[in-house]
Amino acid sequence: MAKGANQKLKAMYLAKILLENTDEDNAMTMSELIAALQMYGISAERKSIYDDIEALRVFGLDVATRKGRSYEYFIAQRDFQLPELKLLVDAVQSSKFITERKSEQLIKKLEHLTSKKQAEQLQRQICIKNRVKTMNESIYYNVDKIHTAISAGQKICFKYYEWRVFSGAGEKLKKQLKRGGANYIISPWELVWDDENYYLIGYDSLAKMIKHYRVDKMTSIELADEKREGQEFFKDFNISDYQKKTFSMFAGEEEKVTMRFSNDKVGVVVDRFGKDIIITKCDQSSFQVTVSVNVSPQFMGWVFALGEDVKILSPSSVVTQFKKQSKKVAKLYKDKEKK
Repeated sequence: MAKGANQKLKAMYLAKILLENTDEDNAMTMSELIAALQMYGISAERKSIYDDIEALRVFGLDVATRKGRSYEYFIAQRDFQLPELKLLVDAVQSSKFITERKSEQLIKKLEHLTSKKQAEQLQRQICIKNRVKTMNESIYYNVDKIHTAISAGQKICFKYYEWRVFSGAGEKLKKQLKRGGANYIISPWELVWDDENYYLIGYDSLAKMIKHYRVDKMTSIELADEKREGQEFFKDFNISDYQKKTFSMFAGEEEKVTMRFSNDKVGVVVDRFGKDIIITKCDQSSFQVTVSVNVSPQFMGWVFALGEDVKILSPSSVVTQFKKQSKKVAKLYKDKEKK
């Protein structure tokens, strides 16, 4: 019998067929395997396929056999099980950090980790329409360059932008580089995920302090020739503590703030600041905690959202700041018609 060009790759194509078409709920008979190989121009006899399946098992592919009307073959265990892939697909689809285009590409790749039939179930997973997603497609390369710099112990230079409204033929949102387009030179130490965004945490040698930057707002990232600095600041750096006290990653002056909460808000406090906090009972209906926070408008907004269930007790400077912020917001909603 004349052998096709792919004949020497028979075992590899057999593995491909099994991986793409079988799982615990979808198996193939010997006749179906032979027919599938013929689609690739490969002729095969039952005995040779038995030998190839055994070789694939020895290689590590979990080819299982079960008896029905005839013997059927399928892939039993894979690196990722279907429930795990569903979780990954959900995370990719719902992530604001990942662009729509990249979401589709990643999900297609995840589908290749299971059979075609099970991949159909992945396609039916959550679909979030009109989801606000990042528009910076280069963010994946940014993350890779930052990881490279961290591993190499080098500084990075980059430009940083923000969104601005520009007047012209209609109001338009445009990117505007900060510092007039001048480079930022930062020693990178950590990459963190917070509030659906990626952040670089690094050391600014000029300001002599730790700072953080939204990775999707960084552009033109390059590794600098200088060794990174700030090791003394990161020697005992606790990223979890940093995130707890920095609301939505907005900077502010760090303060020890004491707040009183109603008892039913203990879960909210634990979610925000963790379990390692000291809770002091005030009375039968409330408790107080003292935590380190970076006092920013975002922190004030968090407090304001809890309404009468929380009150800032100290320091007085933060209490005053909260009162001023509340008055500024209240002014926006004064009824002008009564004036």
